[in-house]
Amino acid sequence: MRKWNLQQAPTPDAGQALAGMITRLGLAHFDKDLLDGLYPLFPAGSWSVYRTGPHCQPAIFMSASHGIPDTTRDCWRAYLSGPYLSDRSLVREQAGPARESTLLCHISAQEVAAEHRARVYEAHGVAERVSIVRQQADDTVFAINFYRHVHQRAFSDGQMAALEGLAPALLALTQKHLALAQFPASGSPGASGSVQAMAQRLKRLNGRLTARELDVCARLLQGMTQEGVAADLGLGLPTVRTYRNRAFARLGIHFRNELFALVLQAPDLH
Repeated sequence: MRKWNLQQAPTPDAGQALAGMITRLGLAHFDKDLLDGLYPLFPAGSWSVYRTGPHCQPAIFMSASHGIPDTTRDCWRAYLSGPYLSDRSLVREQAGPARESTLLCHISAQEVAAEHRARVYEAHGVAERVSIVRQQADDTVFAINFYRHVHQRAFSDGQMAALEGLAPALLALTQKHLALAQFPASGSPGASGSVQAMAQRLKRLNGRLTARELDVCARLLQGMTQEGVAADLGLGLPTVRTYRNRAFARLGIHFRNELFALVLQAPDLH
């Protein structure tokens, strides 16, 4: 596995590819068009754009495949079923104060932890991943991921250099498209269930949760901040934190991402 800061300058061919992508900003099928447009320079079999980290709601924003059946959403669901809780492959490793950074991360399936490799890579024929990662100071990552599948040749040094040259523009284009399209994040509990449905699922997971604990956790699953939960319920922020901490103790968890994982793994969600 390799991680490095972006340095490569874009090539003329990369500039031409980017020009075509700009015309598709905010339109339907941008995800498929971008992957297809990049293929001559960087022949990835599939790609995905997602957000993850220990202090945020994990969410996938878009994905697509080129010339193969699209299993990117299946990969995302498999990732959320457990592997993402311990995945550190996209997180900075340097010592010192936390700060925002943009990195390129390259990893092969053989370097991925066993559970992650089995559920995501081997189950879906993925052999290699290259990610453009924008990491915030709280370890939340916005990642643009390109995948090589087992039927494809390994990415060459020239192809890696081409992607590095494109990386800053791809990051800007992707974020601009999401803003223009007002793209809904999916693949998380809050994307498909009401507060009441989330509360019912939590109650089935642990019948000892109180009504207020269910109210708070269900809203966290909807993507609300603790401040948003407090405003929605008409409670003080310290009170919301107390209910959250009590609920997490009953559930045997410590972080919000563990709450998402519990609900996603519940049998009645499948």
